Amino acid sequence: MLSKYMPLSRIVMIMAVAAIVIGIVFIYMGVSKTYSIQDQMAIEKVPVSIFGGNGTGYIDNAATAQQAANTIREHRLSIAPTYEDLLKYGTNGRYDPTNSNPYPPNPSMTIGQAMLNYTQALNMENYLYMGVFALGFTQAVTVIGVFMIIVGVALMAVWAALRKRKKEEEIKAKSP
Repeated sequence: MLSKYMPLSRIVMIMAVAAIVIGIVFIYMGVSKTYSIQDQMAIEKVPVSIFGGNGTGYIDNAATAQQAANTIREHRLSIAPTYEDLLKYGTNGRYDPTNSNPYPPNPSMTIGQAMLNYTQALNMENYLYMGVFALGFTQAVTVIGVFMIIVGVALMAVWAALRKRKKEEEIKAKSP
């Protein structure tokens, strides 16, 4: 009776092998990209201490990148609460980093300096948030890879049980 399920057991085995191979690929991709991103962050040599971090060294992981991005965001918002608010002081309401008039919210800098500081902070903030996102994504890919391997092993166990059952049926069928 179980022999009619044998094509199913072959499909289960193929799916098991595919799940394990895909899992290995996902783990490799996740781990290798994590190291690549962390290496690139370390090359930038952005010190943790600049952003009020508790330690020495450079930003090279999601936690320190998140902390630094949040600090930069606070600094950026102290220049202007929104980009639109910043543009109110530009020439004709436009971005103008060459404007040498005093910046009304902070007369110690020019409008042009405020605009440049704001946009540079925005660039650095985005770079760090993208690093946080990328590291989180690579972690998710790695976990999915582990899950795929577990599913593959479970499918192999089902395949083995089906094969064992078929052999037991064959032995019963041959015995008088």
